[in-house]
Amino acid sequence: MKINSRQRAYLKSLAMKEDPIYHIGKESLTTEIVKGLDDAIEARELIKVAVLKNCDDDIRAIAETAAERTRSVLVQVIGRRFVLYRPAKKPRICLPDIVSQKNRPKR
Repeated sequence: MKINSRQRAYLKSLAMKEDPIYHIGKESLTTEIVKGLDDAIEARELIKVAVLKNCDDDIRAIAETAAERTRSVLVQVIGRRFVLYRPAKKPRICLPDIVSQKNRPKR
């Protein structure tokens, strides 16, 4: 799934208010953590994850791997935190539509 910059900005604004619900430690991404992330994304659609200081792996690499394994979109990586998004079967988050210059209403 691809999202455009407008949708990404909207998801970032929603994620700003959230606290991390998962913490990744020194063992990095284990199958149990990936399963937990997948369950959390299914329930919430948008989750924030924190990587603890004792984890030696690259944070961006962890975030990209987590997004790939959970079939979600990496919204942002900021500091030691990252945000993942995947629409649920019954979406609760309504993303802004893409409005092209040709389809924009005339004033």
